[in-house]
Amino acid sequence: MAGAGCAGQLACCCGSAGCSLCCKCCPKIKQSTSTRFMYALYFILVALICCIMMSKTVAAKMQEHIPFYEDICKGIQAGDTCEKLVGYSAVYRVCFGMACFFFLFFLLTLGINTSKNFRAYIHNGFWFFKLLLLTAMCAGAFFIPDQDTFLDAWRYVGAAGGFLFIAIQLILLVEFAHRWNKNWMAGTAHNKLWYAALALVTLFLYSVAVGALALMAVFYTRPDGCQYNKILLGVHGGLCLLVSAVAVTPCIQKRQPHSGLLQSGLISCYVMYLTFSALSSKPAEIIVGKDQKNITICVPDFSQEFHTDENLVTGLGTTLLFCCILYSCLTSTTRSSSEALRGRYAAPETEVARCCFCFVPDGDDASEQDVKKGGQQVIYDEKKGTVYSYAYFHFVFFLASLYVMMTVTNWFNYESAHIEKFFTGSWSIFWVKMASCWVCVGLYLWTLTAPLCCPTREFSV
Repeated sequence: MAGAGCAGQLACCCGSAGCSLCCKCCPKIKQSTSTRFMYALYFILVALICCIMMSKTVAAKMQEHIPFYEDICKGIQAGDTCEKLVGYSAVYRVCFGMACFFFLFFLLTLGINTSKNFRAYIHNGFWFFKLLLLTAMCAGAFFIPDQDTFLDAWRYVGAAGGFLFIAIQLILLVEFAHRWNKNWMAGTAHNKLWYAALALVTLFLYSVAVGALALMAVFYTRPDGCQYNKILLGVHGGLCLLVSAVAVTPCIQKRQPHSGLLQSGLISCYVMYLTFSALSSKPAEIIVGKDQKNITICVPDFSQEFHTDENLVTGLGTTLLFCCILYSCLTSTTRSSSEALRGRYAAPETEVARCCFCFVPDGDDASEQDVKKGGQQVIYDEKKGTVYSYAYFHFVFFLASLYVMMTVTNWFNYESAHIEKFFTGSWSIFWVKMASCWVCVGLYLWTLTAPLCCPTREFSV
């Protein structure tokens, strides 16, 4: 059994077999899932390297504890203290390599509809060689001539790709809100209890949004100042009221019978989340107190109040950020999501209402003959066709690579960026999140008002 497990791992790394764990007690895994997991693992690995490169603490520790550190740096031509391997410019180069890796596979997998294609075998296997290719691309970026011109041009490409990644997630969030309401409304035709579920969830979403607004008003404002924060909270609270009112107006209900408060409640929660994230990212306002000491206002200092370590807060925040990015990548690369981005929102009229409708299994159910023996069992679930779009999967990870590059380097405040001060405030991050908030509201309002603006067109949301 051990030999069979090792042979399976060798076939996974150097052949087209699906990847699995050596332990047989692990639950079965679909090949489509294991493939996406492996690409996500590569993505996480490079993202962690980028975080390390942006850390002054790690660079100081390496210089302190590694023998012959300066000699090694000079030997690899990275500068006297390996300054070429740290900072925003190093992250730009590494992310350039990762972006090229995913863009290359995007081109390679265009038009694949069956897993029996030779290009599909490359997509689903040969992980050792792909790791070597990824490493070579990331390392090769350090040898690009005319680095200054490259970094200036790549910065604009990264910003465009990062904004596109945000836009895709916002479009899918709005589509998810409509799909959620439409699925549960389909259940009311057979069971009136679905009305209760809709009411409870809607009430919960609005309670969260109102509670978040109240807490931000307490922690991010004060009676004699913080006018900027007060204006933002007032504007965003007004936007939530606006989308809620528009969603239930008779003219919208006539053209959009599935429109309701569930979608607007979800959008309101997301607006409050972006507002909180933006206010947390805004540079603190400082005033001079009576004792001539600088006092930080309009930003709560939780690290001192709860005696937490700043590095711990940064570590947990960064981990949560990358988990959210990874979740966005994986959920936005399903077949239904890729079709939604092309305007194919419509669901069959016979759709069955489910509490967890977004986790409906797709793909083929494999029999025991389709399962690899020895170690963890792999189900080959793409015999009839691909479960997800391979090309779109790689394109989303290409955009995510650019988004990570811009986020880790503080977007346009890159020169003073380092990971230890990642959550201390930056106007670049603040305005990116503000813009994301307004775009999200705009997209949702457009899905509601588009049938009124274009009455001759058919809308399926």
